[in-house]
Amino acid sequence: MSRFHALIPAAGSGSRMGGVLPKQYLELKGLPLIAHALIALAREPRIDRLVVVLSPDDAWWGNYDWSGWQDRMQVLRCGGAARAGTVLNGLQAMAEWCAADDWVLVHDAARPCLPGEALGRLLDIAADDAVGGLLAVPVADTLKRADAGCRVEVTVPRAGLWQAQTPQMFRHGMLRDALRAAGDDMTDEASAIERMGLHPCLVECDSRNLKVTYPQDLRLASLILEHLND
Repeated sequence: MSRFHALIPAAGSGSRMGGVLPKQYLELKGLPLIAHALIALAREPRIDRLVVVLSPDDAWWGNYDWSGWQDRMQVLRCGGAARAGTVLNGLQAMAEWCAADDWVLVHDAARPCLPGEALGRLLDIAADDAVGGLLAVPVADTLKRADAGCRVEVTVPRAGLWQAQTPQMFRHGMLRDALRAAGDDMTDEASAIERMGLHPCLVECDSRNLKVTYPQDLRLASLILEHLND
């Protein structure tokens, strides 16, 4: 049977947070941000291994206590200049022990509030899909496209629009081939799969699964974590 593995790209600098410390190491409730993402994934018993892909010159990972994770986690220092390159490098390193038809769930290090029920639903649905899928949220707000002067150019109909989240779950071989063909301009894995003419399934999640991007997001994430598993 195909196995499930989680891949967490963590080679970025998080420049939009405006600090020196890479975003994945910012403190959230006494732990680095990435630890919360790992904990959420580790709660799902079907996930065999957690693969963390760091920058080759990452100087922060060793500052934290990861004891107790040895049997479940593998750390790879092969991150690239962009997210797509980091994920591809990780997939290529995983090929030594990961079968082409194993499932890989790529999850943002900066999404600390992944609901367990949504993760389980993704595994249930996407594992029976020929392509794979991703967590996403139907767009609820009215969308405006701006012109060069930051004025409203047009209102974009929101019917059928979804906001992509992670994890994004695809077969190891399929995703590796898709990223090889797509290049470094992909901002998520589903986009690379779509360029192959395939159509990933959308598995509904909610706004709790936020991505920490700006300083104020840390405060919101802290509040969500307090009641995430109530």
